Amino acid sequence: MQRNRRPLNPEHQLSHLPMSGIIRSRIKRLFTILGGLLIAQVVIIWAAEDLTLFESAWMTMTTLVTVGYGDFAPQTIIGRLSTVFLMFIAAITLLTLIVSDYIEYRFYRRERILTGRWIYAMKDHIVIINTPQTGGEQYFSRFASQMRAVPGYETVPIIILTSQFPNGLPPELADNGLVHFHGSGSDPEALKAVHAGAARHIIVLAADESDPTSDSLTFDIAHRLSESNLGQKVTVECVRDENRDRFTSVGVRTVIRPVRTYPEIMVRSVIAPGSEKVLEDLFNYQHDHPHRYEIELDDLNWADIVSALIRHGIGTALAYIDNNNEVVCHPPTDKEIEGKGLIVLVKSSETPDVEVVKEALSHYRDFINKWHNLQKQTSQEGSSAANAADQS
Repeated sequence: MQRNRRPLNPEHQLSHLPMSGIIRSRIKRLFTILGGLLIAQVVIIWAAEDLTLFESAWMTMTTLVTVGYGDFAPQTIIGRLSTVFLMFIAAITLLTLIVSDYIEYRFYRRERILTGRWIYAMKDHIVIINTPQTGGEQYFSRFASQMRAVPGYETVPIIILTSQFPNGLPPELADNGLVHFHGSGSDPEALKAVHAGAARHIIVLAADESDPTSDSLTFDIAHRLSESNLGQKVTVECVRDENRDRFTSVGVRTVIRPVRTYPEIMVRSVIAPGSEKVLEDLFNYQHDHPHRYEIELDDLNWADIVSALIRHGIGTALAYIDNNNEVVCHPPTDKEIEGKGLIVLVKSSETPDVEVVKEALSHYRDFINKWHNLQKQTSQEGSSAANAADQS
C-alpha cells in the first residue's frame, strides 16, 4: 500500500531537519564506513599476500581510485575475493556516493546563498538591517567601498539582513564581497542567523526614508537589539528628529538622519561616533553652517588664519579658495596662504559679515608683527648683553 512505501531518499524521513546538516552527516557516515573497509582490505592483503604494509596500502588506494597501475595485484584467493567484495563492490560504490553527496551539497549551498538562506559563520563583522527604498545597490556599493578604505576595515565582512533580493544579490554587490540573509530585523531568528551578537557594528536603515512611520519599525528592531545588550553597537536612521530621544532611551549608540546620497556620512558615524552630528550640522542652516567670505589672503599661514577667527569668536576655518578657484581643504599649517576666499563654519544666528573677518585678520597681523618685533628686541638685547660680558 502507498502508506507503507519507503521514501525515495533518507532525507525525506527527516524533513524537519536542515538539509545541509543531513547531507554533511551522511557524508561523514559514508567516510567512516569507507575508512573501515580500507583498513580491513589493507590488513587482509598484508596478511594474505607477500607484500609490506606500505605496498598493501598502496595497492588498496590505487584500486579505490581505479587507477590500475598494475605494479601490485593480489595473487591469493583470499586477496582476490576481498578485493572484489570490499573494493570493487563496497568501497568504490561508497566513494561514488560520497562524491554525489558532495556535489549535491555544493548545489544546495549555492541555492541557499543565492536566495539569502545560508547561515555564515561570522564574527567581528558589520550587519546592515533593511534596504533603501530606491538606489539600494548604489548605496551598499558605495558604503562597502568607503568602509573598506578605513584602516582596520579593509577585509571586514558585511552582511545585509533584508527581505529584498530574493533571487540573489546584484553582481556588483556580490563582487564587493557583500552577502545577505533573507529576513526581517524584527525576527529574533533572523538576528541570530546573521550573528548580531558577534558583530562589530549593527546598522539599522530606515525602511522608508521619506515616511516618518518607518521609525516605528526601526524602533522595534532597536529595542530587540537593546534587550540583547547590543545597543552600544547600533547605529540607526531616524526620519523624525522628535523620535531621537526614544532611540537614545533604549541605549542606541548613534542616531542619524537618512542621507541616501552620502553613505560616507553613515560610515563616519559608525567609525567615529559623534562625527555625524558635525556632518549633519553642515547640512542644517538652523545651528551652524559653512559660509563663504570673499577676501584676499596673502601674508598669513593657515594656523594664523584659524587662530585669528577662533580668537575673535567668528568661527572655524574649513578651507580657502586659491587664485585658481580651487577649494583647498585642510592645507599645511605653516605654509603662507595665497587666495581670494575663505570657507568658515559660523553660527547661523550670528553670521559675521566680511568686514568683521577682515578686521580679525588685520588685528592678528598686528599681533604677529608685534610678537616678531618683541622677539627681535629680545634677541638684540641678549646679543648686547653677551658682547658687554665679553668686553668686561
